[in-house]
Amino acid sequence: MPPDAGSVTRIAALFQRYVFLHRRSIIRMFDIGFWPVMDLLIWGFMTRYLQQVVTGPVSQVLIFLIGAMIAWDVHYRGQQAVSISLMEEIWTRNIVNLLVAPVRLWEWVTASFLYASLKVVVVTAILAVLAKGLYAFDLVRIGWAFLPLAASLLLFGWSIGLATSGLLLRYGYAAEALIWGIPFLLQPFSCVFYPLESLPHWAQGIAGLLPSTYAFEGLRRALQAGSVPPAIWLGVIGLNALYLALGAALFVWMFRRARADGRLGHLGQD
Repeated sequence: MPPDAGSVTRIAALFQRYVFLHRRSIIRMFDIGFWPVMDLLIWGFMTRYLQQVVTGPVSQVLIFLIGAMIAWDVHYRGQQAVSISLMEEIWTRNIVNLLVAPVRLWEWVTASFLYASLKVVVVTAILAVLAKGLYAFDLVRIGWAFLPLAASLLLFGWSIGLATSGLLLRYGYAAEALIWGIPFLLQPFSCVFYPLESLPHWAQGIAGLLPSTYAFEGLRRALQAGSVPPAIWLGVIGLNALYLALGAALFVWMFRRARADGRLGHLGQD
């Protein structure tokens, strides 16, 4: 359904609400300015130490650890923003008000996507500036490939966010742990800090099914060779389209199941 003036207004209102929630919440500000920075400091200092004890061509790979951490944060914050947008409605017991308002499901999803995008841009900008100042690491050295590959990680984050949001609608607080757990369940198979070849054979099969694996492989190729092979772009585009469709389908299905079972009106009261 194409957006009309009313849809744009409702999307803007929801987006504005999510942004305004950061004004008076120290916890939400920590999610933007504290935890990502702590991750950068840990990986940055570790990388600096490894550069002191390792010489030769391997040192360029070590530099990528900082870029990989920033890129992973794009995926993680994108997924978290989508899922926590809904979780916020459950925590504040506002889910019923949202459901009885003249807001379509796709409008809420669009607003959460916009909020996730803004959050990712802000966090990435903060980390990029700190990485440049503290460790002389410049994202520009990866090249323009960083932008589409980071965007693909954001899309994959949206897909996971939609899936976990659907489970939240269906099962409420019982599914809350999935918001925090699923990204770290996928991280070892996404080859964030090491190449695909370093995984055992059985794990490579799992990794090959994730668009995040192709994105991080592409980032490494861009840093080392200055270009990304076409096969990686095919994996990124094809798998992201598949997972985004599956995530959306699961979200809609779980929403309809929860509505049919009368679960929506009881969310936040369990």
